[in-house]
Amino acid sequence: MMILKFCGAAREVTGSKILLTTEMGKRILLDCGMYQGTGLETDAMNRDLGFDPCLIDHIILTHAHIDHSGLIPYVYKLGFTGSIVCTNATRDLCSIMLADTAYIQENDTKTFNKKRARKGLPIVTPLFTQEDARECMKLFIGIPKNMKFSIDNNIKVKFTNTGHMLGSGVANLYITENGRTTRIAYTGDIGRPTSRILAPPVPFPQADYLITESTYGDRLHEDFARADEKLLEVVNHACVYKKGKLLIPSFSVGRTQEIVYSFNKFFNEGKLPRVEIFVDSPLSVNATGIFRMHPECFNNEVLQVMETDPDPFGFNSLTYITRQEDSKRLNEYDKPCIIISASGMMEAGRIKHHLANNISDPRTTILVVGYCSPVTLGARIARGDDEVSIFGMVHKVNAEVIEIDSFSGHGDYNEMMDFLSCQDKSQIRETFLVHGDYESQVNYAARLENAGFQNVKIPSLKQEFTI
Repeated sequence: MMILKFCGAAREVTGSKILLTTEMGKRILLDCGMYQGTGLETDAMNRDLGFDPCLIDHIILTHAHIDHSGLIPYVYKLGFTGSIVCTNATRDLCSIMLADTAYIQENDTKTFNKKRARKGLPIVTPLFTQEDARECMKLFIGIPKNMKFSIDNNIKVKFTNTGHMLGSGVANLYITENGRTTRIAYTGDIGRPTSRILAPPVPFPQADYLITESTYGDRLHEDFARADEKLLEVVNHACVYKKGKLLIPSFSVGRTQEIVYSFNKFFNEGKLPRVEIFVDSPLSVNATGIFRMHPECFNNEVLQVMETDPDPFGFNSLTYITRQEDSKRLNEYDKPCIIISASGMMEAGRIKHHLANNISDPRTTILVVGYCSPVTLGARIARGDDEVSIFGMVHKVNAEVIEIDSFSGHGDYNEMMDFLSCQDKSQIRETFLVHGDYESQVNYAARLENAGFQNVKIPSLKQEFTI
């Protein structure tokens, strides 16, 4: 008998961590994600792991997004010395994303400690440092997709494409003990069947136990093809008709590259208005470089484009910004323009400065292109709050707010169920739903049960199951 313990992303959308303990006592952590929310409010949750890092033998990492990988430097700092197995692209992305997260941690802590010092409170330390983020990379083992890799004599893993982000894959585990092999599939996050850049999800091997995400378990996305048309309409409306700035809060890895690729396509087709486009995020710049290194992850359309356009992430009116002083100059830029900046939920990064400087201007348009957790600044702006607090100052929301949800990297409930249809449901003994709000999970569980999945469970935080 083995034990599954759900240490994160249980009835919520961030902090993915699932501890698998085998009969012979091997401890395997499926993902090691950070809780993400408002500033340092999730600090206590991230420090409460639910396991001893020194006792973990291996981490199996489905993809590089911080809510799946972000606590790897923290567990390393606390004594984890095992292997971290993932795809090659995931390893490359983690090398920049974990260091960037450490940098944010260190700076947020400095700001937080100034406030605590004024109140006579003791200072706090960051979860981990940039040095921890650099050092933990020596534990990473990158493997190609579709290759069955032997972690030891009894445990094998194979990653199959989910199409969610560069390098993402279902972790298909094969654990042999006492002459019996148990097949466990953990999907991580499931992408959409059609992507602007990435190769589509593929069927994954049959599982005995299935762990799967449920982010959009109660939602359907708008038509994918319509999204590009709508994006171009928004650009013309915001920059040509209103003659204002278009702010696009976007995750640095994945979403930004998709939007830039769409703009590149408009440029090649002669449809893009004559406005300057700025990608204002050092992480986005570095991530785009890693995208260029992994064409094996691209879909056929992008590969065909690259036959005549060797750089699908660059064109004449596009400028990548890394230096802080160049970012600040955008505040004085008084012509219509497009600014793509992190973070997607508007809780950190340079986008907060752009919002603070432009959100009260009715000429400004804010385009929301992805999921925002309910507690975040992005969610408050998207739902139409009249005023929001940014850096402790209240700002009137006079900017126009538009949403396009089909840029999401997560499949909706029909797309997720189509992805799972490769499985023989009669062979799956139990299905566990993670990475979703509870109401969404209840809705999705009912749909799965109606489709023939049996024993669908919605684990609570730190709940254990014997399998």
